[in-house]
Amino acid sequence: MRKIYLRVLALYLGILSSHAQTAVPVKDTSNYETRKLKVDEVNFVSAYYHQNGNNSAVTGGIGTENLTDFANTLDVQLSKLTGNGHKNTFNFELGVDHYTSASSDKIDPYSVSSASRQDTRVYPSINWTNSNEKTGNAYGFSLSYSHEFDYQSKGFGFNLTRVFNNKNTQFDFKAQAFLDTWKVILPVELRPPGYGSGSHRDERNPVPNAPRNSFSTSLSLSQVISTRLQAAFIVEPSYQKGLLATKYQRDYFTDGSERVENLPSGRYKLPVAIRLNYFLDDHFVIRTFYRYYMDNWGIRAHTAEIEVPVKFSSFASISPFYRYNTQQGTRYFTPYGLHNPTDVFYTSDYDLSTLHSNFIGANLRLSPPNGIFGWQHLNTLELRYGHYMRSTGLNSDILTLALKFK
Repeated sequence: MRKIYLRVLALYLGILSSHAQTAVPVKDTSNYETRKLKVDEVNFVSAYYHQNGNNSAVTGGIGTENLTDFANTLDVQLSKLTGNGHKNTFNFELGVDHYTSASSDKIDPYSVSSASRQDTRVYPSINWTNSNEKTGNAYGFSLSYSHEFDYQSKGFGFNLTRVFNNKNTQFDFKAQAFLDTWKVILPVELRPPGYGSGSHRDERNPVPNAPRNSFSTSLSLSQVISTRLQAAFIVEPSYQKGLLATKYQRDYFTDGSERVENLPSGRYKLPVAIRLNYFLDDHFVIRTFYRYYMDNWGIRAHTAEIEVPVKFSSFASISPFYRYNTQQGTRYFTPYGLHNPTDVFYTSDYDLSTLHSNFIGANLRLSPPNGIFGWQHLNTLELRYGHYMRSTGLNSDILTLALKFK
């Protein structure tokens, strides 16, 4: 189910992006020769995620949130240098996730085998970037596709990079659009006569499809302040339109009635963030991050993170990290059984409630000159573990293995 992956993806992307540094020096080459397309690197990332909790939105804010997810991504980067000093880079990525969810099985508890209790998501993508090796300026386009049992998504993107001030200042712009459709699966007891079950076997009574389109932009300004300090300011406005409520999630009211979740069909989001990296010496780096988030559903959130990579040698380091988040929930949220029957919009999804959370862990990185296990093409291995604790009672663990081949 799409909603489950949004939570897992938030932690997963946090792991992949935590190593990013701002204002990376740009290669300056005076002589260029046209060369054939070659493989620059291959990255393989595998992550195992498990969570437990007792506030499932499928059953109205109560019940098990037990979930496991096994995610694998293979990324191949190829490049070709042209005669005028421009570099064409192609990234081909294939991701495959498989999850099992106890709460999703409650959509139809009378079914012997609920089609939604486990699912596999496949998501290929391609990105092309044209960069000037001398100036650092670049632009590119991306295409993506994602498919799972009840959700399909087509994505399009554009990115632009401009470098100024002797390569000490960098501006990045990214625009993305995701055109999605998903099945409107209802809880079994709220399905009208003749309504489909959502199962792929139910060909005579198919459930209707509904659109959900998302449009986002990202603007970031990175600055090298000194030889030790780098900073980045990031703004990421976005807008969603379509079916934003999850119709297989139940809501219960003070008069004893039951309905499916209902939320507005439009949502504006505005995250604003700042990142500071301080290079203390050859062995220590202090990376800090702060983000403020707001949307027109009334959610306000603050996120602060610190990571301190400790380099034992030129090829081995460990990076402990800690992230704290506090959130003021949407005006539409109420716990189980407390919704007013006159409410127009309502949800008992604790992801949208008032909460705070802690995420703590560490990353081990090995990059020996002779390669991992003596294999020179396998030049980097990273192993990362994180434990997530939320005030609503949700706890999760994620273990990630990343391999880089060059």
